[in-house]
Amino acid sequence: MLPVGLSILIPVYNYDVSALVHALREQGEQLSCPFEVLCWDDGSSLEFQRINSRLGALSGVTYQLMPENLGRSRIRNRLADAAQFEYLLFMDCDSEVPNKDYLKVYQQYCRPDRLLYGGRIYQDRLPENSQLRFHWHYGSHREVQTANERQLQPYHSFMTNNFLIPKTIFDPIRFDERLTQYGHEDTLFGIELKERGIKIIHLNNPLIHAGLETGEVFIRKSDQAIENLAFLYTEGSPIETRLLKVYEKIRSWGLTALLTFVLPLFLPGLKAYLLNRNTPDLRAFDLYKLGVLLKYLKKA
Repeated sequence: MLPVGLSILIPVYNYDVSALVHALREQGEQLSCPFEVLCWDDGSSLEFQRINSRLGALSGVTYQLMPENLGRSRIRNRLADAAQFEYLLFMDCDSEVPNKDYLKVYQQYCRPDRLLYGGRIYQDRLPENSQLRFHWHYGSHREVQTANERQLQPYHSFMTNNFLIPKTIFDPIRFDERLTQYGHEDTLFGIELKERGIKIIHLNNPLIHAGLETGEVFIRKSDQAIENLAFLYTEGSPIETRLLKVYEKIRSWGLTALLTFVLPLFLPGLKAYLLNRNTPDLRAFDLYKLGVLLKYLKKA
């Protein structure tokens, strides 16, 4: 049986996690249980390897460089395999801890029969760098919700950026390693939780998503996520997203063939429009994502 303690699991890719790890260690020392921080580097550039490898000298911290890039799902599974304690706290490497009692809140609510999700927030201020504003605007308006709002749809609102789960619950589920690129591994994980009747408790215990990306990179990652979504849909996985609901409605109206021909033609123009606006147009982005989905489903 695993000892009762907390394993903090951080997959690292091209990000300086020094401040995050130091903040977590400081809070961990105030807990009434043992803890560890595992930082596994999934193929970062040499610059970030040099910065983050120093963390391995800290007590309770393990830094390990992967021999190859594993991808978002595989590296999370390997981190869970290496964890020595009963409770697993997964977080994204581009996070900041806004609350000095962050770990204590999780410790207060953790039980062997439930998953805890703390949420995600963004900095209050609009980024000075205009190229980061698209990501900030989308995240602030589409991803940030209170615990009460998330609890209304507990599985649909689950994301992998900040959650605590008992190892006994994680091990039979794990992340789907068919997904090697960005996108929807959290959706599939949430579906598995729902099917197994695992309770999700949503808390107001967020991490700040500090690693904003340029509009170009953010849209490219959105394309990757939609490619994953199209793959899962054609594979018959029972996945439910807002985008697929729109697609199913279009199918019921008999408009799939027409829109599959027309919308992808407008994707370059829509992308240029999205990247050149001072205030991002999220409805136009929804239309863009629908066009990308139709393009990938046509290829399937």
